[in-house]
Amino acid sequence: MKILLKIAYNGNNYCGWQVQKNGISVQGELCRAASEMYGCEVAVTGCSRTDAGVHALEYFCTLQPGEGAPVIPTERIPYALNVRLNEDVTVFFAQEVDNSFHARYNVKSKTYEYVIDNGSFRDPFQYGRAWHLKRELDELRMDQAAKAFVGKHDFSAFMASGSSVKDTVRTVREASVRREGRNVVFTVSADGFLYNMVRIMTGTLTDVSYGKFAPEDIDRIIRSQSRNMAGRTAPPEGLYLKRVEY
Repeated sequence: MKILLKIAYNGNNYCGWQVQKNGISVQGELCRAASEMYGCEVAVTGCSRTDAGVHALEYFCTLQPGEGAPVIPTERIPYALNVRLNEDVTVFFAQEVDNSFHARYNVKSKTYEYVIDNGSFRDPFQYGRAWHLKRELDELRMDQAAKAFVGKHDFSAFMASGSSVKDTVRTVREASVRREGRNVVFTVSADGFLYNMVRIMTGTLTDVSYGKFAPEDIDRIIRSQSRNMAGRTAPPEGLYLKRVEY
């Protein structure tokens, strides 16, 4: 039996999605809550590996309890898990799926948003949820640059140095920047992402706004396949996994 969950979480208090020895993870907390609910060990598999401090507005994972586990009606599972989880993680629904279903490998596309608080003074209600840059950003210039990300490219230049991934080709289907009040929001959808890819894209776009790069330089940076050619890495707190499509 395999159960698919739709969840959301605030990543401020976690070392990321994946279980790690030196910190509390979202996966670890779900494993704990599910094991308490079923009374046995439960395997939890997520749709993506988010970093420490990164948030998820929509995230999917599967539960696979061991043999002999009690049968719990799927409609009751969100309630049973939520009372065992901290308030920064919420389960919204559960449904049974075929055992061949894989939460990560069956994903067709993911959409991330990065939120920049572009007010003159930091907003305390966005602390830990947005990157504060008080210097005014040119969202139109950033949006022009973001369009160069669209398409199938080798995104080595937008991958964290030291990553061991061999296949660095990804297809970006949408990339845009817009202003919402004091916030500037970068949205990007792709069939997959490299380690720190969205954060490096965001940092590079802010460098475009501030004149370090021209919008047309993005294509040159992509073709260089060199991390040294791209801009800075934005901090994790403004990054949100927004949508996952199967």
